[in-house]
Parts: sequence; structure tokens; C-alpha cells
Amino acid sequence: MSFLQYFSGLSLGQFNTKVMIKNQIQVIAFDADDTLWVNEPYFQETELMFCRLLEGYMPIQEVSKELYKTEMKNLSLYGYGIKGFMLCMIETLSRITHGKASMEMIDQVIGLGHTLLRQPIELLNGVEEVLKSLQKDYRLVIVTKGDLLDQERKLKKSGLQGYFHHIEIMSDKQTGDYQKLIKHLDCLPENFIMLGNSVKSDILPVLEIGGYAAHIPYHTTWAHEELTDSLEHPRFLALKTITEVIQLLQNR
Repeated sequence: MSFLQYFSGLSLGQFNTKVMIKNQIQVIAFDADDTLWVNEPYFQETELMFCRLLEGYMPIQEVSKELYKTEMKNLSLYGYGIKGFMLCMIETLSRITHGKASMEMIDQVIGLGHTLLRQPIELLNGVEEVLKSLQKDYRLVIVTKGDLLDQERKLKKSGLQGYFHHIEIMSDKQTGDYQKLIKHLDCLPENFIMLGNSVKSDILPVLEIGGYAAHIPYHTTWAHEELTDSLEHPRFLALKTITEVIQLLQNR
């Protein structure tokens, strides 16, 4: 696809945004889970097995609601990641069974968590192509949140470390977290773009600090990260696939 074909059919606002990005961006930040590799489907599979374990106490959908309620209650204590998810499953198990869950059931829940920790890393389509194409002209960074040890493990298993100038594992992705990051990178907000599948975590905070952000949708998203409102912003781009980033940023 040629440059002109790529930009044809865009609104004036979209065209201006793409032109500004081509001229300004120096640092490209990538979310990790469900942007570079598969993550949420593994959590959903684990949750379904957990809910089936408690099917004798209440319907599967109700167990799922109770688990989500526990996760939201404990998010400020445990943060994001598999270990916190395991603790929330155990707490939900205890609550639903009124403290009468057998040690065998508890062992089963711990086993579900251990299986989740051992899942293989499956790169999403086009990821390595994009990184290879952009690494010579830009500083590439990973910006992810979650448990430090788990995220380091996934990055190592992915085989992608060599593409990145910097790895940032945050406890959360708020405006202040991104401000600290771009300060550390000695980068102006207008020279920074964040790519990710979560509008709530990867897009809105970056736009708020004056950076650029591009949403790359994934077919499934954790309920806590979902936003249904449409977004229009002069520094925001909605992409269909990660490979569109190559055409967006090359040939400056």
C-alpha cells in the first residue's frame, strides 16, 4: 500500500494527526499483554474452570460476578497480576462456601493459578515484523503493568527483549506513572506515542499528559479495562492491527 493510498479516505482531522505523528515521534511505547502477546484468554479460561469448581454452590455466572467483586475490592491491595488473581479466587471460594471449602478445593484453585503462571507466550500476528521495522529509527519501550516477576518472566519467554531500549513495569498506568516515564526517558510528551489495547490504561492517561496514543483492539478485554464511550481527540488514532503502525511511522 502506498503512502497516498493509506491516507486516502481519511477525514481532515485524522490526516493531520497522522502527519503530525510522522514528523514528531521519537519514542514508541508498546503495551505488552494482549498487544504483543496473548494474555486475557488465559485468564478467562482459568476463571471458567474456577466457576465450574463452584457450580454446586451457585450458577457459573454468579460465581464469576462474585470473583470480579473480590478483584475490585482487593485491587488497591494486590495490584494487577496472576498472584493477586489467585488470592481473589481463594477468598471468593471461602466466601461462597461460607468457609467450608475443603483443602482439596483450595489445592485445586492454587493449581489453577500455577497453570496460569506456566502458560506459554504466544506472540500476536505481526508483532515481530513491526518491531524489526521500527527499531532502527525509534526508541522502542515496553510499558506494562502487573506483577514484576511475572511480567519479567513473560518478556524473557517472548524473546523480544532485544528490540527494546527500555522496559517499564508499572503497578498501575495512571497519568503520574506516564509522566515519570517520559521524564526518565528524557522525552517530551509530543515526541511520545503509546500503543495498546486498553483505552482506559494505554490511551486516556497518555492523551492527558500531551502525548499521542493509538488503540489496537483485541477480541477480548477484562471488564475492568472496558470503556464503551467513543473517543475523539486530535492526538488519538484508532488502528485495526498492529502492522498499521509501520505505514503510520515510516517514510517520515
